[in-house]
Amino acid sequence: MNQDSGVLAEGIGAGTWNGSKVNALLGSVLAVVCVVSLFAGYQPIGFWEAMTGLLSWPAEQDKSVSAIIMQEIRFPRTFLAVIIGASLGAAGAALQGLFRNPLAEPGIMGVSASAGFGGVVSIYFGLGSLFWFATPLIAIASASVTMTILLLISLRDTTPLTLILAGVALSSLAVSFTSLAMNLSPNPFALSEMIFWLLGSVRDRSLVDVGISLPFMAVGWGLLAVSRRSLDALSLGEDVAQSLGVDLRRIRQMIILGTTLCVGASVAVAGAIGFVGLVVPHVMRPLVGHMPSSLLLPSALGGGLLLLAADIVVRLLPGNQELMLGVLTSFIGVPFFLYLILKRMPGL
Repeated sequence: MNQDSGVLAEGIGAGTWNGSKVNALLGSVLAVVCVVSLFAGYQPIGFWEAMTGLLSWPAEQDKSVSAIIMQEIRFPRTFLAVIIGASLGAAGAALQGLFRNPLAEPGIMGVSASAGFGGVVSIYFGLGSLFWFATPLIAIASASVTMTILLLISLRDTTPLTLILAGVALSSLAVSFTSLAMNLSPNPFALSEMIFWLLGSVRDRSLVDVGISLPFMAVGWGLLAVSRRSLDALSLGEDVAQSLGVDLRRIRQMIILGTTLCVGASVAVAGAIGFVGLVVPHVMRPLVGHMPSSLLLPSALGGGLLLLAADIVVRLLPGNQELMLGVLTSFIGVPFFLYLILKRMPGL
């Protein structure tokens, strides 16, 4: 049993809080922040006016300004921030359990960059305008390639350094292909769309984007939820997991598919938003313990809470240009990632 497996094994029952209490607290805070998000914006709207506009759903020609703002701008933005954050948080927790590596995260492992390249390909060839499901499918397919390569590497070498270096290499390769597509962009408008999209944001998204991403995410959540008990066994080592009757090939396939569906669908509608899947599981782990089965739901709720709170911040920051959401999460995640690396170094 390697060092990471031992650390995870010690986490069985190590949570200082009851898992259901943590989930209830996170759910309650998330609900409050959702209400705050509906009222956060450039146009002030009173409470009753906002609720009437949100719940009335009148015919298009009868909509008031407040109804348009609530139904077509703030509600889709809030809902997308929650489900994207939940997807990235759950995917990060699942990846850390699968690779038995606390530094694993969709952005660091190159999964987000690969999905981003798939999205750029869709924009470059205009496929998203031809088929509504083209962009998420291409992003998911591109992310699955990276996940499969990482899994094959992990079967031969499970050391954290090897996986991180492989993830960085794959991420750099995806970024190179993305840069090539941008360099060959047929017109400046397509280039501007690619750059804006890659920075990551839920601004100007609609219920159409919710409809595009939610079905893929829901399937991904289901696959990760079904695999959580097997991840507990896998955290003790592959030999122990097999002795407990876990089908390793099947569980790897489920987690790969679940992660790529969550990340690919998130990137397809919001661009690259990194480090949510790294920060949130580490924050939740001391509260609920180290086992994936107890970490997946809190990571999903915490991811939704973190991303929604970050989106509120970028809306309220002063300035003529709104800060991109992916930029803010990077400002949070990069120092946290460096801290985790330094913490794992001997003598520090």
